[in-house]
Amino acid sequence: MEGEVRFDAGSRGAYSTDASNYRQIPLGVVVPRSIEAGASAIEVCHRYGAPVLSRGGGTSLAGQGTNAAVVIDWTKYCHHLLAVDPGARTCVVEPGMVLDDLNAELAAHGLEFGPRPSTHSHCALGGMIGNNSCGATAQRTGKTVDNVRRLEVLTYDGLRCWVGPTGDDEMARIIGEGGRRGQLYRDLRGIRDRYGDDVRHRFPDIPRRVSGYNIDALLPEAGFDVAKLVVGSEGTLATVLRAELDLVPVVEHTAMLVLGFPDIADAADAVPGVLEGVAPVRLEALDDRLVEFMRAKHLHLESIDALPAGRGWLIAQYGGESPDEALEAAYTTLRRLGRNDDDEHVRLTSAPVEQEQLLKARESGLGATARAPGISDTWPGWEDSAVPPDRLGDYLRDLRRLFAEFDLDRPSLYGHFGQACLHVRIPFRLDEATGVAAYRDFLERAADLVASYGGSLSGEHGDGQARGELLVRMFGSRIVQAFGEVKAAFDPDNRMNPGKVVAPFALDGDLRLGADWRPGSHRTQFGFPEDDHSFSRAALRCVGVGQCRRPDPRGGVMCPSYQVTREEEHSTRGRARLLFEMLEGHEDSPVRDGWRSTEVRDALDLCLACKGCKSDCPVGVDMATYKAEFLYQHYRGRVRPMAHYALGWLPALAKAAKVAPGMVNALLNAPGIAALGKRLAGVAPQRDAPAFAGETFQQWWTRERAHRQPGPGEANAAVLWPDTFVNHFAPHIGKAAVRVLESAGFRVAVPAGPVCCGLTWISTGQLPVAKKVLRHTLDVLRPWIEAGTLVVGLEPSCTAVFRSDAAELLPQNQDVHRLSKRFVTLAEALLHHAPEEWHPSPLRRDAIAQKHCHHHAIMGFSTDTTVLHRAGVDVEVLDSGCCGLAGNFGFERGHYDVSMACAERTLLPAVREAAPETLILADGFSCRTQIEQGNTGRVPLHLAEVLQDAVPGERPEPTRFPGERAGRTVTAAAGLVAASLLWRRLRP
Repeated sequence: MEGEVRFDAGSRGAYSTDASNYRQIPLGVVVPRSIEAGASAIEVCHRYGAPVLSRGGGTSLAGQGTNAAVVIDWTKYCHHLLAVDPGARTCVVEPGMVLDDLNAELAAHGLEFGPRPSTHSHCALGGMIGNNSCGATAQRTGKTVDNVRRLEVLTYDGLRCWVGPTGDDEMARIIGEGGRRGQLYRDLRGIRDRYGDDVRHRFPDIPRRVSGYNIDALLPEAGFDVAKLVVGSEGTLATVLRAELDLVPVVEHTAMLVLGFPDIADAADAVPGVLEGVAPVRLEALDDRLVEFMRAKHLHLESIDALPAGRGWLIAQYGGESPDEALEAAYTTLRRLGRNDDDEHVRLTSAPVEQEQLLKARESGLGATARAPGISDTWPGWEDSAVPPDRLGDYLRDLRRLFAEFDLDRPSLYGHFGQACLHVRIPFRLDEATGVAAYRDFLERAADLVASYGGSLSGEHGDGQARGELLVRMFGSRIVQAFGEVKAAFDPDNRMNPGKVVAPFALDGDLRLGADWRPGSHRTQFGFPEDDHSFSRAALRCVGVGQCRRPDPRGGVMCPSYQVTREEEHSTRGRARLLFEMLEGHEDSPVRDGWRSTEVRDALDLCLACKGCKSDCPVGVDMATYKAEFLYQHYRGRVRPMAHYALGWLPALAKAAKVAPGMVNALLNAPGIAALGKRLAGVAPQRDAPAFAGETFQQWWTRERAHRQPGPGEANAAVLWPDTFVNHFAPHIGKAAVRVLESAGFRVAVPAGPVCCGLTWISTGQLPVAKKVLRHTLDVLRPWIEAGTLVVGLEPSCTAVFRSDAAELLPQNQDVHRLSKRFVTLAEALLHHAPEEWHPSPLRRDAIAQKHCHHHAIMGFSTDTTVLHRAGVDVEVLDSGCCGLAGNFGFERGHYDVSMACAERTLLPAVREAAPETLILADGFSCRTQIEQGNTGRVPLHLAEVLQDAVPGERPEPTRFPGERAGRTVTAAAGLVAASLLWRRLRP
């Protein structure tokens, strides 16, 4: 077939689970390059009797996205918008298309696909159809089933056709023609006739009934709509090849009303009153527990600070053709409730940014409640039940009593309250036998509870394996029998995602953990303090939300390699899954070699160690740290790749080069030798390496300023950190920083001897060396640390080491913790620590800025934008993600194409298109190098260089030395140094 066929251990491990509690190892993975190729793959599976699982974004919470089957991943290639009819408000899409991508293409027509689950940035339309997804906007537009017009489906035995509503005459024609399609329609008509009255009686009449098959779509009054029957069937009936969707106009103007209540159940009681009169386009809710978790995780702090008084909140959004119309709709509701906007329990806003922030806070619920501080790990299983809206408050109170009966620490309650759909993650103990037994008992009791309210087991996420067994408690045995007959009509051999919904696997079977999960213990170099000092706990941190699979970073960084390759193994989630399999906790794991695993090594090879996941992942997965630990363990006692020696030991090479930088630079450009050097050093042949400055920053400091250096503890002292990159390659940046800091009243000091953060050794997994380097640095800085002196970093990656990595490598070292609190960026020093208020001269310049990944992940970039605005620089922070160079990554052989593809997504085109007078800002040495080597013709500047022009008074021209900017080649010298280091390591 035309596509990628993978039955290797790494691929199988990466697809072993979704976002649920369940884990099943697939037979293999197929990534079709076209719809026809996908159909061919299913034909092959049918020929050999292999089960099939069609998968979208893999974020299912009920276990329908994992199976011992051939997994077909449609998202890499089959993600196109095929047709749009603005007049009819319809479009045709392929199943792998991401929802946000679809709506971005439809924006020109003023249309959108209505349902918008919280995973809208990375969920696929095929998965939404499979799960009958909803989201907050379903308050206005309904569930996915309400927005599907027709589907092109393929059954396991080869029937391929478009299905949709079917009139009596058309049905008679189809059945009369006979064949496989005629038989299918005859069987479905018989099911309708036999069970129609049961369906009318037993299907709950509520907005959010997602559980079970949509047999009600076959009723005469529903138009015998086979497409709507297939929606929500979770891939158990047929594979969706293409979908014709109904579209709705984009709501142009909105206003948001936030109401505070004493408790979330009280908020639920108020829902019917809010729904009367003007209908909101969204009606969401969150409780104080969720706010507590978000605050502890530093998620959306501005948003939760904007909430009115209360311990439970309703968030109602209203739409209109004008801002005034939307605002008036909100005021109408407020007046009907007897409140006004002066009430401390009320917040009313029409500002789009504030509304988006509040909605993001609500959408972060799953991430905020997973790995919530102060309670045991939380899990899905009963995460999306739904009841009639007028009974929601009482249901919440009864559910809380059930939590208390099972001694489950008070979980957060939030969700789509306008349609009475509740979200909750519960601290089940799924790693022990008694906890698993309690899990089953609780779900059975909860199913009986929601059925007693006339509700649905699932109001959004489907049944899968978590609730398939429980359907009889909701629908009764006769309707469940009808579900079985529908399954048999489509898939008589039970090969389409078997064990889900119909004839389900046990709800307490195939657990990702389970009582038999026994991961090995691991002595590590990092302390993993946020994971109980356990690498096993760290590897469990990923819950499968899948934000790392966003095709576009949209304000974040993670995950640059996935954005380029669209490979599950190159997402943070895929790598986390492989690390979990590597722990040897399950006997059936496809990854059998532990730390020596080549599958894990290969998956981590394209990890840029950008640390974007540490901030952008809602549960804080830190793949850069995991990669460093893995590389240490994997290569311990073994020969490493040559790039680890040549690039990992860059600070040592730079120290040696400062003796004769001119000679070294001349050698670097020697014809023939350079190519050999790059080969020996494991460096990409396409790369030019930075050349060494004629005089280091520390040498300049000793010659020009050392006599003015303050001592530890002296007033207004600040240590300027001479990182390897500024010191040896760009000393003009250090000089500019000195001038800027002095203008703000600091007395600058610079360490005299060699110091280093150890970053290059950390990123290549040479952790014992990194620890040794860090200890030496702490010895040098000890007098300044003891005095509490501020230390100012210019290179973001080095600053991030002292703010994050160092404390994890040396968790018992108190000096590390003291230093982390006093190590700041230049912008932070000026804005928060300057001895006197800094008054720059207004520059009146425009700029675009590439924020360094570590800066974004650890320190945050908002302080820099504030400082720039104060200096009169109108800066646009590029939504470009990682620059792609990422320290040593972009220089290593085999990474060049991915590195440049990352840069060409947004960064390099934006730099090329910038006006000549627009400043290009990039604090990171890697970012500046990528821009310089990216055929842009532009010279990027560090923040210190820009601010130097804003310092009042005459600006001295910094001394520039030959080769201070990017050089031309990585040389034989690098290869010789690498060979020398290797010999020193291996000699007796």
